[in-house]
Amino acid sequence: MKRLLVAALNGGRNAYVGVPQAPDELAADAASVVAAGATEVHIHPRRSSGCESLDPDDVAAAVEAVTAAVPGIPVSVTTGAWIEADPRRRLALVSHWRVFPTYASVNAHEDGALEVAQLLRERGVGVEVGLMTPTAAELFIRSPLAKLATRVLIEPVDRPTDLAVDDAGKILRLLDRYSVDLPRILHGDGVNTWPVLRRARQLGLGMRIGFEDTLDLPDGSAAPHNVALLQAALAVR
Repeated sequence: MKRLLVAALNGGRNAYVGVPQAPDELAADAASVVAAGATEVHIHPRRSSGCESLDPDDVAAAVEAVTAAVPGIPVSVTTGAWIEADPRRRLALVSHWRVFPTYASVNAHEDGALEVAQLLRERGVGVEVGLMTPTAAELFIRSPLAKLATRVLIEPVDRPTDLAVDDAGKILRLLDRYSVDLPRILHGDGVNTWPVLRRARQLGLGMRIGFEDTLDLPDGSAAPHNVALLQAALAVR
């Protein structure tokens, strides 16, 4: 069975050459990373201004373009609170989506996460629950959110490498202790990207890589495009 490898094409980055933003750019990049071995694509739709967006029109344009470029490949988007901090407004925006991704990520620690997850499941969208800390994992395990999740995204971001790897281990042990039997994807960001990805490879977990997570290759040089990051991830041992 092919290892799950998610290409996270853009995230919140908008000031680096090569990061796709517009729907046609996302579509072209999606086709390239899938040809290089990605099994799924994760995108952050944007407004014409370049700002991240949960607006139904922006989500529809991005998802439709990527889906057309890589038919049959799962496509996921974010519902991150940094895009819309008001949980009621965030829920209202998602409720008006008319084009649906395969998955949408919902961060367990964010206000309104449960309501957004419930709505997504009602619409037939898989819920990828983001667990950034062991505390968030404990919250998730004890919450109704655990019954709504399709899979978990273990993402010890914004941490030094040693702490990120340690937190990832703590989260995994919590999931095991409470018999949370869901598919698991592990990724890091910034300086901890490659050590965390190496741990994911060692543990046989799903992996995620792309400009959302890092701009650099394992040797510290700048990645020219998402394909280069994907190829490096496939070579990680």
